[in-house]
Amino acid sequence: MESKIIGTTLPVVEIKLEAGETIVSESGELSWMSAAIGLQTSTRAGAPSGTFGRLKRMVGGGGLFMTEYTAQGGPGIIAFATKMPGQIFPVTVEPGRGYMAHRHGFLCATPGIEVSVGFQQSLGAGIFGGEGFLLQKIQGQAQAWIELDGEVVEYDLAPGELLRVHPGHVGLFEESVSFNITTVPGIKNKLFGGDGFFLAALTGPGKVWLQSLPIPNLAHALLPYLPQAQSSSGGGGIGGMLGGILNQ
Repeated sequence: MESKIIGTTLPVVEIKLEAGETIVSESGELSWMSAAIGLQTSTRAGAPSGTFGRLKRMVGGGGLFMTEYTAQGGPGIIAFATKMPGQIFPVTVEPGRGYMAHRHGFLCATPGIEVSVGFQQSLGAGIFGGEGFLLQKIQGQAQAWIELDGEVVEYDLAPGELLRVHPGHVGLFEESVSFNITTVPGIKNKLFGGDGFFLAALTGPGKVWLQSLPIPNLAHALLPYLPQAQSSSGGGGIGGMLGGILNQ
Protein backbone atom coordinates (compact mmCIF):
# COMPACT_ATOMS: atom_id res chain seq x y z
CA MET A 1 0.00 0.00 0.00
CA GLU A 2 1.27 3.44 -0.97
CA SER A 3 -0.26 6.85 -0.31
CA LYS A 4 0.41 10.43 -1.31
CA ILE A 5 -1.24 13.73 -0.51
CA ILE A 6 -1.89 15.86 -3.59
CA GLY A 7 -2.61 19.59 -3.53
CA THR A 8 -2.34 22.37 -0.99
CA THR A 9 -5.49 24.36 -0.14
CA LEU A 10 -7.97 21.56 -0.91
CA PRO A 11 -5.83 18.42 -0.75
CA VAL A 12 -6.61 14.85 -1.74
CA VAL A 13 -5.11 11.66 -0.31
CA GLU A 14 -4.59 9.12 -3.11
CA ILE A 15 -3.96 5.54 -1.97
CA LYS A 16 -2.63 2.76 -4.19
CA LEU A 17 -3.89 -0.64 -3.08
CA GLU A 18 -2.36 -3.93 -4.07
CA ALA A 19 -4.68 -6.88 -4.76
CA GLY A 20 -6.56 -7.80 -1.57
CA GLU A 21 -5.69 -4.63 0.34
CA THR A 22 -8.52 -2.58 1.88
CA ILE A 23 -9.27 0.97 2.99
CA VAL A 24 -12.17 1.90 5.31
CA SER A 25 -14.07 5.20 5.35
CA GLU A 26 -17.43 6.58 6.33
CA SER A 27 -20.09 6.28 3.65
CA GLY A 28 -20.08 9.27 1.32
CA GLU A 29 -16.40 10.18 1.72
CA LEU A 30 -15.22 8.64 -1.58
CA SER A 31 -13.92 11.07 -4.23
CA TRP A 32 -12.85 8.66 -7.01
CA MET A 33 -11.47 5.16 -7.56
CA SER A 34 -10.18 2.96 -10.38
CA ALA A 35 -12.06 0.01 -11.88
CA ALA A 36 -10.16 -2.56 -9.79
CA ILE A 37 -11.65 -1.27 -6.53
CA GLY A 38 -14.72 -3.04 -5.17
CA LEU A 39 -16.76 -1.75 -2.24
CA GLN A 40 -18.89 -3.16 0.52
CA THR A 41 -20.93 -1.09 2.99
CA SER A 42 -21.70 -2.42 6.47
CA THR A 43 -22.16 -1.36 10.09
CA ARG A 44 -19.28 -3.53 11.31
CA ALA A 45 -16.21 -1.84 9.83
CA GLY A 46 -14.48 0.86 11.85
CA ALA A 47 -16.52 0.39 15.02
CA PRO A 48 -15.84 -1.12 18.44
CA SER A 49 -17.51 -4.50 18.74
CA GLY A 50 -21.26 -4.76 19.26
CA THR A 51 -24.25 -2.56 18.58
CA PHE A 52 -23.31 -0.15 21.36
CA GLY A 53 -19.93 0.45 19.72
CA ARG A 54 -21.64 1.40 16.45
CA LEU A 55 -23.95 3.79 18.27
CA LYS A 56 -20.94 5.40 19.96
CA ARG A 57 -19.45 6.01 16.52
CA MET A 58 -22.64 7.82 15.45
CA VAL A 59 -22.64 9.96 18.61
CA GLY A 60 -19.04 10.88 17.84
CA GLY A 61 -20.06 12.52 14.57
CA GLY A 62 -19.77 9.51 12.27
CA GLY A 63 -22.42 7.55 10.47
CA LEU A 64 -23.91 4.15 11.20
CA PHE A 65 -22.46 2.72 7.98
CA MET A 66 -18.83 2.43 6.92
CA THR A 67 -17.57 1.35 3.51
CA GLU A 68 -14.67 -1.01 2.80
CA TYR A 69 -12.84 -0.48 -0.51
CA THR A 70 -10.79 -3.48 -1.67
CA ALA A 71 -8.52 -3.96 -4.71
CA GLN A 72 -9.83 -7.02 -6.53
CA GLY A 73 -7.74 -9.02 -9.00
CA GLY A 74 -4.98 -6.42 -9.22
CA PRO A 75 -3.79 -3.04 -7.98
CA GLY A 76 -6.04 0.01 -7.94
CA ILE A 77 -6.23 3.57 -6.66
CA ILE A 78 -8.75 5.32 -4.45
CA ALA A 79 -8.88 8.97 -3.41
CA PHE A 80 -10.50 11.02 -0.66
CA ALA A 81 -10.68 14.82 -0.73
CA THR A 82 -11.16 17.40 2.02
CA LYS A 83 -14.55 19.09 2.38
CA MET A 84 -13.00 22.37 3.54
CA PRO A 85 -9.76 24.23 2.81
CA GLY A 86 -7.23 22.57 5.06
CA GLN A 87 -4.86 19.64 5.38
CA ILE A 88 -4.93 15.86 5.42
CA PHE A 89 -2.88 14.55 8.33
CA PRO A 90 -1.63 10.91 8.38
CA VAL A 91 -1.30 9.19 11.78
CA THR A 92 -0.24 5.74 12.89
CA VAL A 93 -2.72 4.31 15.40
CA GLU A 94 -1.55 1.58 17.78
CA PRO A 95 -2.73 0.09 21.09
CA GLY A 96 -1.92 2.68 23.74
CA ARG A 97 -1.31 5.30 21.07
CA GLY A 98 -4.71 6.56 20.02
CA TYR A 99 -5.96 10.01 19.15
CA MET A 100 -8.86 12.37 19.73
CA ALA A 101 -10.05 14.35 16.71
CA HIS A 102 -12.72 16.96 16.05
CA ARG A 103 -16.10 15.37 15.32
CA HIS A 104 -15.72 15.36 11.50
CA GLY A 105 -11.98 14.69 11.45
CA PHE A 106 -11.81 11.01 10.47
CA LEU A 107 -11.36 10.62 6.71
CA CYS A 108 -10.21 7.04 6.07
CA ALA A 109 -7.98 4.28 7.47
CA THR A 110 -6.72 0.77 6.98
CA PRO A 111 -8.69 -2.11 8.55
CA GLY A 112 -8.28 -2.36 12.31
CA ILE A 113 -9.41 1.18 13.00
CA GLU A 114 -11.99 1.89 15.70
CA VAL A 115 -13.87 5.20 15.63
CA SER A 116 -16.20 6.16 18.49
CA VAL A 117 -17.25 9.12 20.63
CA GLY A 118 -14.45 10.39 22.82
CA PHE A 119 -15.90 13.33 24.70
CA GLN A 120 -19.25 15.00 25.12
CA GLN A 121 -20.06 18.00 27.28
CA SER A 122 -22.79 20.62 26.99
CA LEU A 123 -21.53 24.11 26.23
CA GLY A 124 -24.88 25.85 26.59
CA ALA A 125 -27.06 27.53 23.99
CA GLY A 126 -24.46 30.08 22.89
CA ILE A 127 -21.96 27.72 21.26
CA PHE A 128 -22.43 25.14 18.49
CA GLY A 129 -26.22 25.44 18.65
CA GLY A 130 -26.35 24.17 22.24
CA GLU A 131 -25.63 20.60 21.09
CA GLY A 132 -22.44 20.31 23.10
CA PHE A 133 -18.83 19.64 22.15
CA LEU A 134 -17.98 16.27 20.61
CA LEU A 135 -14.72 14.55 19.78
CA GLN A 136 -13.99 11.37 17.86
CA LYS A 137 -11.89 8.72 19.59
CA ILE A 138 -9.61 6.99 17.09
CA GLN A 139 -8.11 3.73 18.32
CA GLY A 140 -7.06 0.29 17.15
CA GLN A 141 -4.17 -0.84 14.95
CA ALA A 142 -4.16 1.03 11.66
CA GLN A 143 -2.87 3.83 9.48
CA ALA A 144 -5.42 6.67 9.45
CA TRP A 145 -5.87 9.98 7.66
CA ILE A 146 -7.44 12.92 9.49
CA GLU A 147 -8.94 16.05 7.92
CA LEU A 148 -7.99 19.30 9.68
CA ASP A 149 -9.47 22.63 8.57
CA GLY A 150 -7.34 25.64 7.63
CA GLU A 151 -3.71 25.81 8.69
CA VAL A 152 -2.41 23.40 11.33
CA VAL A 153 -0.27 24.44 14.31
CA GLU A 154 1.46 21.72 16.37
CA TYR A 155 2.39 21.89 20.05
CA ASP A 156 4.31 19.26 22.02
CA LEU A 157 3.10 19.71 25.61
CA ALA A 158 5.34 18.72 28.50
CA PRO A 159 3.85 16.89 31.51
CA GLY A 160 1.54 19.31 33.31
CA GLU A 161 1.83 22.00 30.62
CA LEU A 162 -1.55 23.66 29.96
CA LEU A 163 -2.87 25.13 26.74
CA ARG A 164 -6.27 26.90 26.64
CA VAL A 165 -7.97 26.81 23.25
CA HIS A 166 -11.23 27.99 21.76
CA PRO A 167 -13.09 24.65 21.33
CA GLY A 168 -13.52 25.03 17.57
CA HIS A 169 -9.76 25.18 17.04
CA VAL A 170 -9.14 21.77 18.63
CA GLY A 171 -8.23 19.55 15.67
CA LEU A 172 -6.36 16.50 16.94
CA PHE A 173 -4.40 15.41 20.02
CA GLU A 174 -2.79 12.29 21.40
CA GLU A 175 -4.86 10.35 23.93
CA SER A 176 -2.17 10.97 26.56
CA VAL A 177 -3.29 14.63 26.64
CA SER A 178 -5.87 15.47 29.31
CA PHE A 179 -8.90 17.37 28.00
CA ASN A 180 -11.42 19.46 29.92
CA ILE A 181 -13.84 22.31 29.25
CA THR A 182 -13.36 25.43 31.39
CA THR A 183 -15.17 28.75 31.50
CA VAL A 184 -13.62 32.08 30.57
CA PRO A 185 -12.57 33.77 33.85
CA GLY A 186 -14.29 36.99 34.90
CA ILE A 187 -17.86 38.14 34.37
CA LYS A 188 -16.75 41.05 32.14
CA ASN A 189 -14.80 38.69 29.93
CA LYS A 190 -17.82 36.42 29.64
CA LEU A 191 -20.26 39.18 28.77
CA PHE A 192 -18.14 41.58 26.73
CA GLY A 193 -15.01 39.70 25.68
CA GLY A 194 -16.47 38.30 22.47
CA ASP A 195 -14.59 35.00 22.86
CA GLY A 196 -17.46 32.85 24.13
CA PHE A 197 -18.02 31.40 27.57
CA PHE A 198 -15.90 28.28 27.23
CA LEU A 199 -12.35 27.20 26.50
CA ALA A 200 -10.81 23.77 26.03
CA ALA A 201 -8.06 23.04 28.54
CA LEU A 202 -5.42 20.68 27.09
CA THR A 203 -2.81 19.40 29.55
CA GLY A 204 0.31 17.44 28.58
CA PRO A 205 2.12 15.24 28.07
CA GLY A 206 1.48 14.76 24.38
CA LYS A 207 1.13 16.40 20.99
CA VAL A 208 -1.69 18.71 19.99
CA TRP A 209 -2.63 19.86 16.49
CA LEU A 210 -4.82 22.96 16.31
CA GLN A 211 -6.82 24.02 13.23
CA SER A 212 -7.19 27.65 12.17
CA LEU A 213 -10.56 27.44 10.36
CA PRO A 214 -13.42 25.87 12.36
CA ILE A 215 -16.55 25.41 10.23
CA PRO A 216 -18.76 27.49 12.61
CA ASN A 217 -16.30 30.40 12.38
CA LEU A 218 -16.39 30.29 8.59
CA ALA A 219 -20.19 30.17 8.56
CA HIS A 220 -20.42 33.16 10.91
CA ALA A 221 -18.02 35.15 8.74
CA LEU A 222 -20.02 34.45 5.55
CA LEU A 223 -23.49 34.96 6.99
CA PRO A 224 -23.66 38.81 6.68
CA TYR A 225 -22.79 38.60 2.95
CA LEU A 226 -25.44 36.05 1.95
CA PRO A 227 -29.08 36.83 1.13
CA GLN A 228 -31.55 35.72 3.73
CA ALA A 229 -34.38 33.70 2.23
CA GLN A 230 -37.82 34.21 3.72
CA SER A 231 -39.98 31.25 4.67
CA SER A 232 -42.96 30.64 6.88
CA SER A 233 -40.91 28.38 9.10
CA GLY A 234 -37.99 30.81 9.28
CA GLY A 235 -35.49 28.12 8.36
CA GLY A 236 -35.53 27.88 4.57
CA GLY A 237 -33.05 28.78 1.85
CA ILE A 238 -29.45 29.77 2.46
CA GLY A 239 -30.19 31.02 5.96
CA GLY A 240 -31.58 27.63 6.88
CA MET A 241 -28.58 25.87 5.36
CA LEU A 242 -26.15 28.05 7.28
CA GLY A 243 -28.11 27.40 10.44
CA GLY A 244 -27.54 23.71 9.81
CA ILE A 245 -23.82 24.33 9.32
CA LEU A 246 -23.57 26.25 12.57
CA ASN A 247 -25.16 23.34 14.42
CA GLN A 248 -22.63 20.83 13.10
